[in-house]
Amino acid sequence: MRRRTPVKREVAPDAKYNNVYLTMFVNRMMHGGKKSTALRVVYSALDLVVERTKKDAMEVFEAALRNVQPTVEVKPRRVGGSTYQVPVEVKSYRGITLAMRWIIQNARKRSGKSMSSKLAAELMDAASGQGASVKKKDETHRMAEANRAFAHFR
Repeated sequence: MRRRTPVKREVAPDAKYNNVYLTMFVNRMMHGGKKSTALRVVYSALDLVVERTKKDAMEVFEAALRNVQPTVEVKPRRVGGSTYQVPVEVKSYRGITLAMRWIIQNARKRSGKSMSSKLAAELMDAASGQGASVKKKDETHRMAEANRAFAHFR
């Protein structure tokens, strides 16, 4: 470890659903400090999810996070002049962060009308175990599996 790690900040739960992960999600959705806009997009996406699936919004949201959260990833490691992709286990905090990042990225890439409808579609896909975000997780796991021979460099 080269530098000291920064202190993890406490995140306040959001007002509507009283969920810490949802606040983190909104903060990652935000562009240019426009939190109220990000909140409006996320809440309307969750309303669309409820409308389409007839399930609780937080159930779908947490299922989506669970299905996208990776357990292993590869990190580059220099050993004797060559770089190896070494598989390492992902801590839960980083796993959740990656899951949120991938869901937002893939929702933005989707073709659709509004961001809230694209986000709702991505969340529903992720909750049902399909879509681009789950594909990204599977790809990450495959990479780690393929490079398992280098696990001893950890």
